[in-house]
Amino acid sequence: MSTGTSIRLRPYEVALLRGGPRAAVTVAVVALHLRGDVEAGRPGRLRTSEASSEAAGQAPPPQTSPPSQAPPAPPAPASSPDPASSPAPLPPLAEAVRAALARPAGLPQVRDHADVRAALAELQAGLRAAGLLRAFPPHRTRNARRALDALSAEHPLPTSRKGLPESDALMAVALYGEPALHVLVPRFALRAGLITRAEVAEGKGFHSRSPRGGGTGGTAYSCGGGGGGSD
Repeated sequence: MSTGTSIRLRPYEVALLRGGPRAAVTVAVVALHLRGDVEAGRPGRLRTSEASSEAAGQAPPPQTSPPSQAPPAPPAPASSPDPASSPAPLPPLAEAVRAALARPAGLPQVRDHADVRAALAELQAGLRAAGLLRAFPPHRTRNARRALDALSAEHPLPTSRKGLPESDALMAVALYGEPALHVLVPRFALRAGLITRAEVAEGKGFHSRSPRGGGTGGTAYSCGGGGGGSD
């Protein structure tokens, strides 16, 4: 994030300004899902993926040879990983969300995890220092609203995920919340509890069941460290 006449906001900051802590955590969850680190578990639950667990674990033990065979040759030295092929390091909020999913959990539990609350507080402090967020009462400043309007004009709601870079997908989720989730990761978002289930009423087309406590598409902002706000 930079300040001054030109304000460049990252998706996590955009989501926090637009929809509060829940929106920012949702962007982190989607970022981890696009990397293959997080998947939907039981309905409404998130968990780390098997591929992510294997990548973080140790290599399988070597197989033993039968007594009649010669001992195997020593393994070749491991080559250094290619920096170009290595995934980019995670931002602090996404790293905190992944740590919070050491055990499967729902989005509210992830948001209330101590590490996630600390990462959110750090983001909020940066936004306040940049003059984009006021603490008392907690709301966006005029500069923040202008920045969000400019980003919305620069990044319209996508109509498809095909060919969309990950950075643009995250920015779309940050700017538009639930409508972007419906376009980009509908099955994952529905199973993970990030969006509400659509129902079909005869003669009325599609509509969504409003969840208790508000949906994920609102614009209200709350400055609480781990709660409040709507996505």
